[in-house]
Amino acid sequence: MRVSFVIPTWNRSDLLALALASIRAQTLAAAEVIVVDNGSADGSPQLARAGGARVIELGRNRGFSYAVNRGIEAAGGELVAVVNNDLEIEPDWTERLAAALERKGGWFATGKVLDHARRDRIDGAGDAICRGGTAWRLGQGRPDGPLFDQPRATFFPAATALLARRQFFERVGGFDEAFFAYLEDVDLGLRAALMGLAGVYEPSAVAYHRGGASWGAWSAQSVRWMTRNQILLLAKFYPASWQPRVWGPVVAAQALWGAMALRRGRWLAYLGGLAAGVASSVAARRSGAGWRRNGARLATVLAASEAELERFQRATGYDRYWRWYFQLVPPRPPARPEAP
Repeated sequence: MRVSFVIPTWNRSDLLALALASIRAQTLAAAEVIVVDNGSADGSPQLARAGGARVIELGRNRGFSYAVNRGIEAAGGELVAVVNNDLEIEPDWTERLAAALERKGGWFATGKVLDHARRDRIDGAGDAICRGGTAWRLGQGRPDGPLFDQPRATFFPAATALLARRQFFERVGGFDEAFFAYLEDVDLGLRAALMGLAGVYEPSAVAYHRGGASWGAWSAQSVRWMTRNQILLLAKFYPASWQPRVWGPVVAAQALWGAMALRRGRWLAYLGGLAAGVASSVAARRSGAGWRRNGARLATVLAASEAELERFQRATGYDRYWRWYFQLVPPRPPARPEAP
């Protein structure tokens, strides 16, 4: 099957060059590479063209979601790979994910992502979300080990490094452009889960990520977008009838997130994100009207995801945030996601 690579980028041409080189080294060659440039000022479009990529120039920073959607629309392959510009992939990454899709029949596949600077550490082994609306990249910061070498079904297509069937985006839709950046893949995963379109986690497909290369870890902009988009997830997907049932998890998750932002000295960014989330919640509520009709299905998905998150935390040692969350909100035993 033909594979189209889509790379959204905003400056950091040095990292883009490494990402493109790792794509050119793939054992399953890319049919095309599409770089969607969000108004870079460092020559990234010229570098991409010199490396053989097709470039879509947006002229200004329209956000991760908008850029990726434009790339997917332009892609001609039956399979679409979405990778960050601060990512490098092993030469057999595409081949292994494509084989996993063929073998398991999933709609998308994600692999093991390691920290670029400390390659014995996990950057992410898929995503999970709790009932309170906050998410975690499974295993982030933990030593690599057998726990992360087990293939499994998942509903969450982590957009750092993703291979998906074109029909997946045709059925679920693209990334929600209202999210701009951060949690857009969790939003996509919730929609996939509500439609029963499961993917696979294939640990033998390995990538290396320089986390925070664009905005910086715990930057004011990152905290603002994360805070805002957590509220958008709640507004978009949670039925009004759930309010008594999820009040505890939501209050616990969001209050703990605010406390973390305060501890990092980002309280102004947190308050700005909170205000932006409330201001955008009406539009998010309107856009999610169709998705909120299957509240029973969503409750099952959230319980399964939260239990998976807690299982990884328990096995690897609790982060402070999640220790407090699970003390306040004991996890419920769930049904696991269906194998594709």
